[in-house]
Amino acid sequence: MNRQQPARRGQMILYLVLLAVVVACMVGLSLCDRPAGAIASQPSGGDTLDIAIEYSPVTYYTYEDTLGGYNYDLLRLMSAKTGQPMKFHPVVTLEKALAGLDDGRYDVVVAQFPMTAGDTARFAFTNPVYIDQQVLVQRRGNNAIRSQLDLAGDTVWVVKGSPMVGRIASLSREIGDTIYVHVDELYGPEQLMMMVSTGEIRYAVVNRSIARAMASRLPNLDRSVAISLSQFQSWMVAKDRHALCDSLNRWLGQVKRDTTTYLSLQRRYFGGTFPTLAR
Repeated sequence: MNRQQPARRGQMILYLVLLAVVVACMVGLSLCDRPAGAIASQPSGGDTLDIAIEYSPVTYYTYEDTLGGYNYDLLRLMSAKTGQPMKFHPVVTLEKALAGLDDGRYDVVVAQFPMTAGDTARFAFTNPVYIDQQVLVQRRGNNAIRSQLDLAGDTVWVVKGSPMVGRIASLSREIGDTIYVHVDELYGPEQLMMMVSTGEIRYAVVNRSIARAMASRLPNLDRSVAISLSQFQSWMVAKDRHALCDSLNRWLGQVKRDTTTYLSLQRRYFGGTFPTLAR
């Protein structure tokens, strides 16, 4: 019994530390989201593209005085190569970004949003930017599930506005049992992972790229159970903005032709390259 007490204390310390990290991140991200919304209350006008970009380890992040993220760096390469001015508006929740696209505050939404057949009726999608996959995030241990079938009767958390809701509904039909979905209106995938890590929730579904990027910060999480096949990730514009979508595809093609820079960017963020997207 005495041998278990230090382990319990260690777990409690870990829980408190991670909880403090969650709170700090929530405050920081909410402050980050607030001015972005204020700036974007009116379109920039002129030739400037207003881009809503999701705050995540893969898409866009800040560290001390450094800005980074695969999508952010890729868009900056496009801007430098084409001379197209862009204004970035960091957002925490996908729902806010999509609402801003619908009402014209944003021209482009850049987020962890796989292109699905159903969503093409609402948005126009650019050519694929990278490849990702949806995975289940859970705590490591003897109680961790090893198969999608083990989710029957359980609840998973997803970000509001995410097409992952539809994927989990399809998975429920495939396994012949119900998987309940809690759609979170406040937080992004990074914060859901922190909530799983602290034990506040059991399961979340996020993109594999985010789960991999957070692995060193949240080593007690397991991301081995795939929820979907590999999926193309694209940027979104309003359904009727065909000319803008064509321009983004053309600019993306120009960046891809600089293969040294483009493939270097892929290796930096994903540890490898996507041959089907490199042409």
